[in-house]
Amino acid sequence: MSITSALSSALSGLSAQSRAAEVVASNLANLTTEGYARRDIELTAAGQDFGGGVRISNVTRHVDSGVLADRRLADSSLAGAETRAGFLEGVQRTVGSPDASGSLSARLAAFEASLVIAAARPEDGTRLQAVALRASELADAFNTASDDIQARRMAADAGIETAVSTINTALEQIGTLNARIATATHKGQDTATLEHDRQRRIDSITPFLPLREIPRENGTIALMTPGGAVLLDGTVAKLDFTRANMVTPETTLGAGGLSGLTINGRNVPPSGPGSPLGDGRLVALFELRDSTATTAQAGLDALARDVTERLQAPGLDPTTGPGAAGLFTDGATAFTAADETGIAGRMALNPAINPQDGTTLHRLRDGLGAASPGPSGDASLLNAVTDALTARRVPASGPFAGQAHSLADHAAAFASRLGQDARAADAELSFTATQRGELQTMLLRDGVDSDAETSRLLVIEQAYGANARMIQTLDEMMQTLLRI
Repeated sequence: MSITSALSSALSGLSAQSRAAEVVASNLANLTTEGYARRDIELTAAGQDFGGGVRISNVTRHVDSGVLADRRLADSSLAGAETRAGFLEGVQRTVGSPDASGSLSARLAAFEASLVIAAARPEDGTRLQAVALRASELADAFNTASDDIQARRMAADAGIETAVSTINTALEQIGTLNARIATATHKGQDTATLEHDRQRRIDSITPFLPLREIPRENGTIALMTPGGAVLLDGTVAKLDFTRANMVTPETTLGAGGLSGLTINGRNVPPSGPGSPLGDGRLVALFELRDSTATTAQAGLDALARDVTERLQAPGLDPTTGPGAAGLFTDGATAFTAADETGIAGRMALNPAINPQDGTTLHRLRDGLGAASPGPSGDASLLNAVTDALTARRVPASGPFAGQAHSLADHAAAFASRLGQDARAADAELSFTATQRGELQTMLLRDGVDSDAETSRLLVIEQAYGANARMIQTLDEMMQTLLRI
C-alpha cells in the first residue's frame, strides 16, 4: 500500500468515526424523545476507485414496523375510547345516578314527597309553595340535562372540525417529507432525520384516524385507513367538513342540518358498518354527535314526555278542558306527541302556577283552571297527581317502551342505563390503555440504551484514535523522506 492510499484510508476512517460519534450523540440526546428510533451507521469497505478505506453506506433507524403499526392502531382505539368514556361520564354526571342528590331521580322523588306532604295539610300555603318549587326544580333539571347533551353534541361538531384540520395539515406535511426523502434517497443522502419527522407527523394523525403505512419506492410511503380509504399515495387526499353554527335536538345529519365527511369530494360514511375509517377520535366524535348523544336525548325526552303526559291526562284535573296543558307544559302550551323531540329542553312549569306568587298556589289543590280558591281541606287533586306519578304505565316511546313502570322506576331505569353505558365505556378505555401501553413498551425495547450507546462511544473513540495515530505516523514518514 502506498503512503497516499494509507493516508486516504486513515482519513476515511476518521470521517466515518466522526459521523458515528454524531449518531451516538444524537441517540443519547434523544433518550427521552417520544417516537425517536435508535440509529446506527452501516460501514462498508471502499473500493480502490474511492481511494480504499471505509465509507458510510447508510444510517439505519431501528423500528419494528409491525409493532409500530399495531401501536398506531392502539393509539386510535385509545383516543376513541377516551372520547366515548368522557362523553358518557359527563352525561351521567348531569343526569345523576338514581341515588345521587340533585339527580333527575332525586328531583322527582322530592317532587312526589312534596305532594304527599301537601296532601296531608292542603290548606297550608307553605306546603303548596314547596310543591311548586319542587316541580319547577324538576323542570329545570330536565332543561339542564337536555342543554348539556346538546352542548356536548356541539362540542363534538367543533372537535370534528379541529380533527379534520389537523389531519389535512399533517397529510400535507407528510407529502412534502415524502418528496424530500425520495430526493435524498436518489442522491444517496442520509434520510434518517426526515424519516423520523415523517413518523412523528403520522403519529400525530393516528389518535384521530387509524392508518396503515405501505412502503413505496425511494423510501416513500402510502397511507390508508384499515377500511381502504387512501389518504396518501403520491398525491395527498383532502378531507372536508363544515361546522354547524347551532346544534339542537332537532338538528341531525339525516335532516341535513349537520355536515358529513368527504374525502376528495366524495361522501364517506363517518361511522358504522359501511365506514372505511375504523376507529379513533374522529369516528368517535361523529358517533357521539349523531348516535350516542341523540339516543341519550331521546331517552331523556321520553322520560319528560312520560312526566308531562301523566299530569295532563284527561280527567285528572276537572277544571281543565280536553287538550289543555297539565302541571308541566311544552314551553307554555300543552304537549303533543308529534313534538316529543327536544321536550326535555322546553319542559316548564305551567304559567298558571308561580312559586313566588301566593295567589296562584291554590291551583295546585283546586285545579289549574280554578278562578278562585276552593275548599282548603280538599286534597283529592293532590292525591290524584301523586297516584298519576306512581301508577305503572307503559311509556309511549324511548328505550323502555313496552314495559310498565311508575315514573320513579322509569327515571331510575334511564339513569341506570346511562350508568351501565358509562361503566362499559370506562372498561373499554382501561383495556385499550393497557393494550397501548404494552405495545409502546415493546416499541421502546428497540429504543436508545444509554449504557450500550456509551460503550459504542468508547469503541468509536478507540477507532478514531487509531486512525489519528496512523495519520501521525504517515506524517512522520513524510517528514523523514523530505529530510533525506
